Amino acid sequence: MKSLFARLSIGLVWLLHLLPYPVLAALGTAVGWLLWPLARSRRRITLRNLQLCFPDWTAAQQHAVARQHFVFVARAFLERGVLWYASPKRLQRLLHLEGPVEEALDGSRNTLLLGFHFEGLDAGWTALSLVAPRPVSGMYTPQKNKVLDDWVVARRSRFHTAAIVSRHDGAAGMLRQLKAGVPFYTLPDMDFGLRSSRFIDFFGVPAATLDVAPRLAASADARVYAVVTRILPGARGYAITVHPAWADFPALDARGKPADIDADLRRMNRFIEEQVRTMPAQYHWVHKRFKNRPEGEPSLY
Repeated sequence: MKSLFARLSIGLVWLLHLLPYPVLAALGTAVGWLLWPLARSRRRITLRNLQLCFPDWTAAQQHAVARQHFVFVARAFLERGVLWYASPKRLQRLLHLEGPVEEALDGSRNTLLLGFHFEGLDAGWTALSLVAPRPVSGMYTPQKNKVLDDWVVARRSRFHTAAIVSRHDGAAGMLRQLKAGVPFYTLPDMDFGLRSSRFIDFFGVPAATLDVAPRLAASADARVYAVVTRILPGARGYAITVHPAWADFPALDARGKPADIDADLRRMNRFIEEQVRTMPAQYHWVHKRFKNRPEGEPSLY
């Protein structure tokens, strides 16, 4: 039964990609509005995250952003069919890349690409792998259903991909790709538990933050580029910005090891905060960003 449901879901996503993009965007908006009253648990998590991160907002402001967030969640899910099945020509009309893209992907140095959990993140990966002059690699979270898992890996591998590395493989799998000279796209900004994490403030709240970015960059002597994806208004597609390489990230000691990982992670979280403030409804608030707490602190949810 689970396999049948998975195959039906895959078929639906494929069918949706046949719709004109403005129609699909409008459908996603409608689904998002319908989800708001139905997805009570995710609605509660979203509102709690916004209360924690934007305590100076009024309740009305928090609710307005939360409702709009559900629209972006729904759109990102439904538009995945376009990203995973549309022709390169169609994708080039929808995916607007800017920044030092060629420099980041030219293979002249080991390169770590930091994507973040804005709802358009799948568009960021698709855009980079589409234009890459050489194969790139990325990470993903395995699905419990094997049919879905195989599908996700296959669809994310459709353009210039060397490997899609499971999050369960840890830093070792990512490091192998980096040391082989393959640009690697990772997502270091969710609460994946206490292993390999440190509590670093995010909007003033201690948040379990993976220390993988500075450790990988130091181990592979890799330059680091932040990649931020924005869903554009008016069914105009996605803007994917590759920011200039971060200087002195991580800061290294005399042995070439990270000198202060906490400082590196604070720098990363400050960057994410700056980006969130420009599009607060597009960050992945339905995730329990503050699920794990420092010892002795009560749950925030």
